[in-house]
Amino acid sequence: QVQLVESGGGLVQPGGSLRLSCAASGSGFKINVMAWYRQAPGKQRDLVATVTSGGSTNYADSVKGRFTISRDSAKNTVYLQMNSLKPEDTAVYYCNAVGILFGATTFGSWGQGTQVTVSS
Repeated sequence: QVQLVESGGGLVQPGGSLRLSCAASGSGFKINVMAWYRQAPGKQRDLVATVTSGGSTNYADSVKGRFTISRDSAKNTVYLQMNSLKPEDTAVYYCNAVGILFGATTFGSWGQGTQVTVSS
């Protein structure tokens, strides 16, 4: 089993910045793709950004140019640098990892979520 632990959420004013971190732990796993999702109250969980083991990234249109996803494969950690934050970025942010477990089966894991609130 692969466990994900997020950190870095909080309250920030519009135009401010936050950096989220997500660390994976466990044994026998290889992560292929790590991602950040977010879910605002009363809304579905939406994809924010992804990064592959090869370093390729993809972003939702709503965050392009403001958010940057990065990955430290040696530490099995993914980061989300969020700049120029807007009130509409307010949500619970979830980390996700997809990969292979003990070279045999696929896995998908979620973190517990971290609250990001953008408000003056």
